[in-house]
Amino acid sequence: MDRTMAVLWVLVLLVAGAMGQDSLLNTCMDAKHHKAEPGPEGQLYGQCSLWKDNACCTANTSLEAHRDQSYLYGFNWDHCGVMPPSCKRHFIQDTCLYECSPNLGPWIDKADTSWRRERILHVPLCREDCEQWWEDCRDALTCKENWHKGWDWSSGTNRCPQGSLCRPFPAVFPSPSALCERVWSHSYRVPGLGRGSGRCIRLWWDPALPNPNAAVALFYARGAAPPGAPWLPVPAVLGLLLLPVVRGVL
Repeated sequence: MDRTMAVLWVLVLLVAGAMGQDSLLNTCMDAKHHKAEPGPEGQLYGQCSLWKDNACCTANTSLEAHRDQSYLYGFNWDHCGVMPPSCKRHFIQDTCLYECSPNLGPWIDKADTSWRRERILHVPLCREDCEQWWEDCRDALTCKENWHKGWDWSSGTNRCPQGSLCRPFPAVFPSPSALCERVWSHSYRVPGLGRGSGRCIRLWWDPALPNPNAAVALFYARGAAPPGAPWLPVPAVLGLLLLPVVRGVL
């Protein structure tokens, strides 16, 4: 292969890598209530309002995310008595992130269920967000470790399976990472990264500040490029690659 062809082949690989990175950014997963593409939603409700400027959820979805038993999935937070509001707040934030965020592309995975084709898997959740979630749920009760499956749905909503006991969260989830990683079938992982690292996803942030998760998604999207491929704008790549060819001609 001559030098010109080699340069062109490398360029094709780099452009393909850049396109792959772009496909992981500003995107919505293929799931039950998600929009096809993210966009502005000026009237998002409550804790979903963080995503009003660019959301994968509709205003109605954001409202339903705050109900104790909504039409979204028929799921009841109060399956072992009334969940304390301080605990429920985190589950609502978690629902808003899942339904509304356009910044989860690097962790979208195929799902083999009747109600969604895609899910999130191993999203790196910030350590403080997970620790506060667990701390605020210490007085809550549950009968199951994995809330994705194993419920009794005979009544139309989730009930504890026969023979299970309602226990305090710390007895079911002995650590913050146990809660965040197990409750939704490893949708999250907790790598121990702090909020200031810029390498973990936030459930909540100061609404007066820009969305910090966009930069985190960009960081991990870059990591999805072909091994060894630099992250450079295409014009810069063209210049670097074609320089030896031009010199050879001149």
